[in-house]
Amino acid sequence: MAFEELLENLREKKDKALQQGGPEKVKRHHDKGLLTARERIKKLVDEGTFVEFGMLACSDMPDMEDRTPADGLITGYGLIDGRQVGIIANDFTVLASSNARIYSKKAKKIRDQVTEKGFPLVWLGESGGGRVPDIQGSKGMASLSGEHGERSIFSQYSHVRKTPWIIAIMGQCNGVPMWQACLSDFVVQVKGSTLTVSGSRALKRSIASFDTDEDMGGWKIHAELTGMSDQVAENEDDCFRIIKEFLDYMPSNNKELPPVRPVPEGSGKNMNHILNILPEKRNRVYNMYKIIELIVDGGKIFDLKPFFGKTVITCLARIDGRTVGIIANQPMVNVGSMNTDALEKMTSFLCFCDSFNIPLIFLHDIPGFWVGKEAELKKVGAKVTNALDALSQVTVPKISIIIRKSYGQAMLNMCGPSAGPNFIVAWPTAEVGFLDPDIALDVNYNVMPEEERRLLKEKMGPDTSAYPLAQEYYIQDVIDPRETRDYLINILNIIRNSENEGIGEHLLANWPTKF
Repeated sequence: MAFEELLENLREKKDKALQQGGPEKVKRHHDKGLLTARERIKKLVDEGTFVEFGMLACSDMPDMEDRTPADGLITGYGLIDGRQVGIIANDFTVLASSNARIYSKKAKKIRDQVTEKGFPLVWLGESGGGRVPDIQGSKGMASLSGEHGERSIFSQYSHVRKTPWIIAIMGQCNGVPMWQACLSDFVVQVKGSTLTVSGSRALKRSIASFDTDEDMGGWKIHAELTGMSDQVAENEDDCFRIIKEFLDYMPSNNKELPPVRPVPEGSGKNMNHILNILPEKRNRVYNMYKIIELIVDGGKIFDLKPFFGKTVITCLARIDGRTVGIIANQPMVNVGSMNTDALEKMTSFLCFCDSFNIPLIFLHDIPGFWVGKEAELKKVGAKVTNALDALSQVTVPKISIIIRKSYGQAMLNMCGPSAGPNFIVAWPTAEVGFLDPDIALDVNYNVMPEEERRLLKEKMGPDTSAYPLAQEYYIQDVIDPRETRDYLINILNIIRNSENEGIGEHLLANWPTKF
């Protein structure tokens, strides 16, 4: 063949790229119990569907071509359960997948493409941070984006939510994976991985810090303290399962509705038992998860940030086959009073659901905010205001159900009367007011005889019930708790049959969701 030599040269170059950092470094990676980037892609996408772009890319530094196959970053497209997605995977076997100009150029290209074409993006993260000497010096730092232009760097640090972005933290992650995690709509972290701005080695030299990467960015840090991680995976296979499950709730882009799935047999069959969960005594706690599980399809939820801000539940679920976002107070933790972490978690979820046409359901049982000196030092006032500001800009349908307590400013933040619910009802167990009657008596009357206190509390009782709200049409109805699932199905049908079918205006698409 006339072109045999050229084709053989091409095969050799591609074969070399497929070897990644070479057999020794691949073995070293496997010895840590980790898959390589290419193995991860193969496990995640439908068999035979991955199409790679940039296989022959390499560092633009002299004499670095052979040492930097694909420049340490693999990009392309594949199908996940039949859905087209963009894929980015850090190849840690190539210079720890440190980022420099070509790496940045490849990442920017696919991020731009998935946004333009309306595809989700999945990033499989494992990176050692910036590459030296490539980005060292004035020219190196100025060229970090990989492209010229006064604003070229911002593609790495901004995300107007048009398509879902997902990142998996799968090993040591410094630098770029942190920025991507801050921009992503869903972050799943594998146990044993770490996510930090800078690695412990660099910090030891620069500021004499002896904290480990685990101390600064292990899964417990981001799942429990920072809220950066939305879910935690036991291992890499569990991580791929979680990514697929998350995508199954999501539209591919903000012009679509989430997919409708078949309703599992037996969904809602135990609604007659829902009042067995709610204690008769108003000051007793209960597990709100049990209420949610009775209402939703198959009793199945997809919890987001379950270990962070635990006084509020934010989860995805399906009702009658349709994706919904649920914000529910959790009386089991601080009797449901939202603290600053819970307010951040709620605000993030509002932005997320509004961006991707997911109707919101609010389940109220909140006596107020968790306040005091510590809360004030954490800017509780600003967190309350930010959450309410975000709520005011939500354009997807909002459905509120007052289950039990809904007091004070917290009632507004939970999308109560006058706070913009499109549909709002209460259970007959609902209590609404400025303060819990017991607290109101203490504030206004301080010390009083017990019998007098009892009589005053009895007088206050009817004022806090749902019926005055229904009579003056601040709420649309008081419903039998056992009819809650049927009520929600009817409302979701109304939404789906409306002119815009529940597709929002996405006013919160550029709000940050990490604070």
